Amino acid sequence: MKKLKVLVLMHEDLIPPADATGVDLVTAEWRTEYDVVTALREIGHEVRPLGLKSDLEAIRNAVLEWRPDIVFNLLEEFGGVAVYDQNVVSYLELLRLPYTGCNPWGLMLARDKALSKKILFYHRIPVPEFAVFPMGRAVKRHKRLAFPLIVKSVSQEASLGISQASIVDNEEKLRERVAFIHKSVGTDAIAECYIEGREIYVGVLGNMRLQVFPAWELFMDGMPDEVRHIATERVKWSPKYQRKYNIKSGEAKDLPDGVAEKIRSLAKRIYRALNLSGYARIDLRLDPSGKIYVLEANPNPQIAQGEDFAESAKKSGISYAVVLQRVLNLGFSWRPDRLG
Repeated sequence: MKKLKVLVLMHEDLIPPADATGVDLVTAEWRTEYDVVTALREIGHEVRPLGLKSDLEAIRNAVLEWRPDIVFNLLEEFGGVAVYDQNVVSYLELLRLPYTGCNPWGLMLARDKALSKKILFYHRIPVPEFAVFPMGRAVKRHKRLAFPLIVKSVSQEASLGISQASIVDNEEKLRERVAFIHKSVGTDAIAECYIEGREIYVGVLGNMRLQVFPAWELFMDGMPDEVRHIATERVKWSPKYQRKYNIKSGEAKDLPDGVAEKIRSLAKRIYRALNLSGYARIDLRLDPSGKIYVLEANPNPQIAQGEDFAESAKKSGISYAVVLQRVLNLGFSWRPDRLG
């Protein structure tokens, strides 16, 4: 294997320490960055972390000075704006520099939850009924949008702004939650019909040829009966809350006959419909009747060791080191002129 010079892009506040001895890596904010940098070095590559906030010139300077072979992109925002990460990737393409993860077009399509749902609906892929409530406009619900609804940010990820209060069952609560998203998250809101059922995640790796990992499930059976089983901020990011209610993820078991095959086929269709590349995680809900609904696609998902993507790859017999090497290889093979 050729030794590569890998420039790892990350937020400037998430540069991992050279020595993490004594640090609880499970709760460290820079856990993903540490895992990726450490594993790439163990594979044998020369790695240089580059912290960014809002200065593209830092990338250009690093490229001119160090001449990396490829960029490993771990950015989830730029300049404090979540959707600006696609512009950073566009800049890498203008520099003719290979990079890992999703291309700019795929990032744009997938990050806009409303646009992606319209595209998936066009391709006859099942999505919940939904409506967008822009900032500065009155909240008017169409009759086809039946309660209960779940209200989210139209562009933010990582369950930002999602809590039990996100599920609303009347007009007043809908207006209140939309106003909360507008004020607290600072984006338009999207409300979609709430699907009772199981929370399923599917990892996909590839550009043209795709590998779909086993369906993974977020188990929330230990949560109180009176609350909805949804992936709120606390469910996803609070270790204390997870321990209290025995929230964990693992391979989805006891799926109805034929559902596993449908999920694999659906994941590939979604990936291609949204022009994704590199790697992604598809979020689904499986209702009690066995019907699958697509919630969203997450390009460049959490890729730390022990998280859903890496663990489902491991279940397929692919080690963490091999996953990262394949991500690098896909970065080299991606061609922007093949898009669409």
